[in-house]
Amino acid sequence: MVNMLFLAIGFALLVKGADYLIDGSIAIARRFGVSELFIGLTIVAFGTSAPELAVSVKAAIDGSGIAIGNVLGSNIANVALILGATAIIQPLRISASTTKKEMPFVILSTVAAGMLLLGGKMGLNRFDGVVLLCFFAIFVDYLLSMAKSDRELDVVVEKSFHHLEGKMPFAILATVGGLAGVLFGSDLVVNSGMNLARSFGVSDTLIGVTLVAFGTSLPELVTSIAAGLKKRADLAIGNIIGSNIFNLLLVLGIAAVASPIQSDRDITQDVIFALVSIVLLLLFTGLKRRKLGRIGGMALLAFYFVYIWLSIVAG
Repeated sequence: MVNMLFLAIGFALLVKGADYLIDGSIAIARRFGVSELFIGLTIVAFGTSAPELAVSVKAAIDGSGIAIGNVLGSNIANVALILGATAIIQPLRISASTTKKEMPFVILSTVAAGMLLLGGKMGLNRFDGVVLLCFFAIFVDYLLSMAKSDRELDVVVEKSFHHLEGKMPFAILATVGGLAGVLFGSDLVVNSGMNLARSFGVSDTLIGVTLVAFGTSLPELVTSIAAGLKKRADLAIGNIIGSNIFNLLLVLGIAAVASPIQSDRDITQDVIFALVSIVLLLLFTGLKRRKLGRIGGMALLAFYFVYIWLSIVAG
């Protein structure tokens, strides 16, 4: 009963936290004259990647290879599960810069990280970590140029009144508080869910490839769905694209620099699925159509379930 209560509280925090996070982020974007895509790629993406960063760095210091599987599994879930589910609920329009710049950069980051991992016999040393952090520095430079471009273009925003506009302290409080609610809620859901699963005799292996991988992606899931329902596609897409870049370059980079990391199993399948997932997203949205519809969403979800099934079979 206690675990079920914590599960319910966790989901409530997730839903309400995501709502405040989106509203606060929109108000901040309007106040500083930057696009919602920029906010999604930075504040929201970094915040929702916090679970992966914490888990991966701790795992690296403890000598565990879970950091690699956590990042690859989360990135696959971000694109295939989260954007797939979001598109089914509310089709997403993709901005031109996302299909022409951000998505190709995620593909490049995935290829670079994948080559380092597979070339290093399923692991990363400190030099590999520095290489990934250098790629991340390039991404930060791109974000800075995007912010400058947004301000120069004087980003057009809706004229409808937003309850947090003109109240920057409350907007920041809503963003930080909402993010805290999302992160704490996801932790409650994962821990209580794992306890419930064990009480029903479910194996740790199955829990690991489902609840743990899904749990660290819960912040992205609820945030993207909330953004989609509010018709804030740029925030939803920016959250996922930014989170994947943060995971591959910053999370793995910091983890490897902190301590060389090594996977305890063959991750070739995971690297391939991580790369194919983002390529499929680019194909489904198209350079001209720039929209992820319900059919594309269902295809991505099916792709994710195939990945989970193959992961369970592989052990």
